[in-house]
Amino acid sequence: MTVADGNDDVFRNAIDRNSALPYYVQVKEALRGRIEDGFWSPGTRIPGEPQLCRLFDVSRTVVRQALKDMEYEGLVVREKGKGTFVAEPKISSRSLVHSLTGFYEDMDARGLTPVNQVLEQGIVPASAKIASNLRLEDLAPVIKLTRLRFIQDEPIVLVTSYLPYELCRELVKADLAQQSLYAFIERHCGLVVARGRRRIDAVVAGDYESGHLKIEKGSPLMRVESVSYAQDGTPLEYFLGLFRSDRARFDVEIVRLKEGGDALEAVGIDQEGSWLA
Repeated sequence: MTVADGNDDVFRNAIDRNSALPYYVQVKEALRGRIEDGFWSPGTRIPGEPQLCRLFDVSRTVVRQALKDMEYEGLVVREKGKGTFVAEPKISSRSLVHSLTGFYEDMDARGLTPVNQVLEQGIVPASAKIASNLRLEDLAPVIKLTRLRFIQDEPIVLVTSYLPYELCRELVKADLAQQSLYAFIERHCGLVVARGRRRIDAVVAGDYESGHLKIEKGSPLMRVESVSYAQDGTPLEYFLGLFRSDRARFDVEIVRLKEGGDALEAVGIDQEGSWLA
């Protein structure tokens, strides 16, 4: 653990007393600058509240609000009795939002090869929701695959996939510890994911999620719910992923439509109305 040097004249000149910008925002931006310019690396303990009060010549209330905002934004981690530390940078993904590249391929292409801990792999009867999304009869056999996915030995996402058993029986005994699900079903089952739909919302971690992801109960998570389809429209996978919001983010690229363009068609959403039942 590295402890930051607090004797930094940059802080002393950071507060503009004539600015309409609140002091805590100015403190936060000054501290953010030290992180973003690499002066403080991940894991570095930054100066404590009393020292920051002296450096910025502001009240403890101001410093606490600045640190609270930084913690909320994922810039720092505050540990009771130990101090405030620069957080590890978030792992960004574009593929899960607007392409059909899976998480494994996306991370592997960036040199961050994920490792999967398979928590459950077997045949189960489809619930009404799973059956509806995969267009199967209720209680039809599906392969349930629950994996805890690690990047650099840190758990990042807890994901559960359901696939029709009749389409990919070979998956029941597949070793997916260090290979892509999509690559396996394409290579061994002759199934190619051609399109998909994804929904992202925010949830909080319960006992099960917090235990596996090594976070506190009640911590915010990003939930990705998805259905993937073959070229002929056959549903291949219903997917539910829970991502740590302190270690993951999604990047989205948007395109302005030409005059008269159909916004719904442009983002791949048809007129079916409700989906991901």
